[in-house]
Amino acid sequence: MHKALKYLFDMKRFPIILILAIAGVFFATRSSGKSNAAPPTKYEKILQMVGAILTQGHYQPKDINDEFSRQIFNKYFEDLDPEKNIFLAGDLNSLERFATKIDDEVKGAPVQFFIEAGKLFDTRVKEAEAYYKEMLVKPFDFSKEETYIGDGDKKSFPATDAARKDEWRKYLKYLTLQRYADLVDSRESNKGKEGAITKTDAELEKEARDKVLAAMNRTFDRYRNKFTEEDKFSVFVNVITEMMDPHTEFMPPLDKRYFDETMSGSFFGIGAQLTYEEGNIKIASVLPGGPAQKSAEVEAGDIIVRVAEGKEGTATELSGFTVQDAVKLIRGKMGSEVKLTLRKKDGTLKNLTLVRDKIVQDEAYVRSAVINEGSQKVGYIYLPEFYADFGQMDGVRSGMDVAKEVNKLKGEGIDGIVIDLRNNGGGALYDVIQIAGLFIDEGPVVQVRDRQGKPQVMKDRDGGIIYDGPLVIMVNEMSASASEILAAAMQDYGRGVVMGSSSTYGKGTVQRTIGLDPESNFTNANSDLGSLKLTLQKFYRVNGGSTQQKGVVPDVVVPDYLEYLKIREKDNPYSLKYDEITKASYPMWKTGYNRESITQMAANRIASDTIFKRIQEASVFVGKQNDKEYSLQINKYRQDQKQIREAVKKIEGLTKLVKPLPANFMKQDESKYISVDKDKNERYKQWLTAVSKDIYVDQAVKVINDMVAQQNLAKANSKKEPVKAF
Repeated sequence: MHKALKYLFDMKRFPIILILAIAGVFFATRSSGKSNAAPPTKYEKILQMVGAILTQGHYQPKDINDEFSRQIFNKYFEDLDPEKNIFLAGDLNSLERFATKIDDEVKGAPVQFFIEAGKLFDTRVKEAEAYYKEMLVKPFDFSKEETYIGDGDKKSFPATDAARKDEWRKYLKYLTLQRYADLVDSRESNKGKEGAITKTDAELEKEARDKVLAAMNRTFDRYRNKFTEEDKFSVFVNVITEMMDPHTEFMPPLDKRYFDETMSGSFFGIGAQLTYEEGNIKIASVLPGGPAQKSAEVEAGDIIVRVAEGKEGTATELSGFTVQDAVKLIRGKMGSEVKLTLRKKDGTLKNLTLVRDKIVQDEAYVRSAVINEGSQKVGYIYLPEFYADFGQMDGVRSGMDVAKEVNKLKGEGIDGIVIDLRNNGGGALYDVIQIAGLFIDEGPVVQVRDRQGKPQVMKDRDGGIIYDGPLVIMVNEMSASASEILAAAMQDYGRGVVMGSSSTYGKGTVQRTIGLDPESNFTNANSDLGSLKLTLQKFYRVNGGSTQQKGVVPDVVVPDYLEYLKIREKDNPYSLKYDEITKASYPMWKTGYNRESITQMAANRIASDTIFKRIQEASVFVGKQNDKEYSLQINKYRQDQKQIREAVKKIEGLTKLVKPLPANFMKQDESKYISVDKDKNERYKQWLTAVSKDIYVDQAVKVINDMVAQQNLAKANSKKEPVKAF
């Protein structure tokens, strides 16, 4: 491993000055004060350590002072109650004494604010529960002209109980109207069909209210059973960390384990896929070879009622749990036991103890296909994330896997490669440098700067490349972090053409996970108190520009329907700002084609394509949905929804090719995609079908063809004998 990368990733060295500073602050603060002070609670230990780490380690820390405290105070109420229909404005006033004291709590004072706010929240939730149960008994009048505002940022906390009650009335009316309108539409579409049962408006309205009542019951079950004091504390700490930047995050132990599993693509579980249905966590499918399948007692359709750690562990009722909540409980350590209580299809309950085993989610790994377009063969590589299993010496790494796919595609005799990074949120920095090194010779890939301000150039030092042919990188507004590093490096070197929406996500920061374990000098990333994912550095392109907020602007911009939704880093008020540093020294790639003419041909092709013009028009309409203001008058609401459905249907139709691309798996991959798992086989087939019908992949393939055509022409011209004059 290269020295620079070893410095960045070696936990034993990371960063020793920071560790000593954090430990010093923690122990000095803990030992200060009166000798008869009560020992710190778990909450106080965590909050104090988080505060010290933020102050000493964050790339660009804010002052933790009274102003910071007031921001936390306001945002915590908003994060607990984003719809602003639980708390009253007076509730904030009643806890005003804490508004400038939260900074003191972070620095070691007794933790009180979140506890008092949580108690008040629980009281208000009980009142809100009474509201919805009372209101959903009576029919709503959908003939009246009124509007529901669904954007919490546009609302204030209600000043009076009557105002809060009216806010709940509008909210419940909106939810009921959604379902009622769908039922009316369904009645109209089924009119005249054999066996259709025609219900009256009153019956449909009642059915809609019953559905909302069931949904509300599930929501408030979650408040009672899942949203514990510890959950409220996690929200509180994350309000503090988000004030530093959106990617600094506190993770309780279960969340940290889930994060690691997501990064590695593997976990220890029972081998079953779960789904959420009408308030229940249900087995959607059983994976072949897993503990659930081997037991012969778990079937698709079973409902998981309770989960306990081991045979004697305390059982947790899953009422009010989401799928992700349930997954965190069911997964655990290799070889450990988990006890499930299942409700079978006949209604009987069955207790079952399973031993967790390793489950590999290889559908989250890189995969590829060959697209035959005319006389050309194009290799298509789909990389969903830059995954890395840090917990295993021989664990999967996206860098090695992409190298294998490139070599396999070369064996197929491909003329060019398309790498699809759309919706790839990033991952391991080391792997993105490895992947960039597959396509460029030795040289810088990205620059990294810490809070001290001195940039460090991260280089590919292997020398040599494994593929030097035409290359296209596909991105969109959800391509972030490591995806942006790869796209930017290929763009800066002139190595390939970047295609996609007007800019990528714009995350130009580097995070590192630190365990809240002072006894191990914070080197145990899986502390029982939780972990902090901390923004330590900012990365920059080799041309000196940051991708932070700005993202990567593609060489060829292709319209897409998400363009005007406010989902990028620049739309987050807490994100770090864009800046630039000195350019690194790197060679430009020499191609057999003219990049400017290639990108211009692609731009002209897209500009003249009526489909992309219509997608551009649709994206403007979709962007207007940011307003989140809804009419509660049935005719107006149905008209608005009809326009939205037509727009969505139009977009779905526009983004699919009428004549699919001839895309196929490589023969050597048949065993990988044809297994005993029929559900998995079907998902792979669906993926390949989606690739073949993707108009954006089609445009990328056309760019590869242009590159190949220019290269072939240049080669042909170079072989011609020069004309001699006589």
